[in-house]
Amino acid sequence: MNGEYSLGKLEHKIGYVFHDSTYLKQAMTHSSYANEKRIYKVQDYERLEFLGDAVLELVSSEFLFKAHPELPEGKLTKMRSSCVCEPALAYCARDIQLEKYMFLGKGEEATGGRNRDSIISDVCEALIGAIYLDGGFANAKEFILKFILSDLENKQLFYDSKTILQEIVQRDNQGTLHYELIREEGPDHDKTFVVCAKIDQRVIGEGSGHTKKAAEQQAAYEAICKFKKITRAGEKCI
Repeated sequence: MNGEYSLGKLEHKIGYVFHDSTYLKQAMTHSSYANEKRIYKVQDYERLEFLGDAVLELVSSEFLFKAHPELPEGKLTKMRSSCVCEPALAYCARDIQLEKYMFLGKGEEATGGRNRDSIISDVCEALIGAIYLDGGFANAKEFILKFILSDLENKQLFYDSKTILQEIVQRDNQGTLHYELIREEGPDHDKTFVVCAKIDQRVIGEGSGHTKKAAEQQAAYEAICKFKKITRAGEKCI
């Protein structure tokens, strides 16, 4: 890890300085790195992820309970699941470039682990667990409110974008929505896919990502943003 992505820089970015920096390093350590460096197994992020997941569920439950007094239990549960699912956490983690600070083994690095949603979201939960152990519930809650539960409307629009766009297209009988791969860029271990969203043969959005699914999501989000601008102007949708 170079100086640009030192753990001290991460502390500055999240606004929390650890009393015991070993918690932070553990949260950023993948099992592949622990194995390569012959670090004791419990010193990777997995135990902290277990703890952070529980803290996140409690904080997000309280937040939604207070923010939506009109909603029944079932809808609150569905909303919470959407807020803290793997793609949502990975989206939030990338906002602070959390993937840049992870310690990965050479093999995991070579196969694109640094860009994998499953790993990035796990590390995000581990970071929450680390803050909780180091600074208590209040500090962990502050991190969650600031970096995960902020701007929820726009975040949900992004990570539910494919579903939302499909509903828009079906509602207005606009045609058949599909996604088309335009090109692939970069080496195999760090490939970027560029995809467009189409209604029949008409391009309505374009996106890129380290997986085809992520690129499709970005393309759908761009299409929805265009739709929102058009409807605000009083024109026909998309």
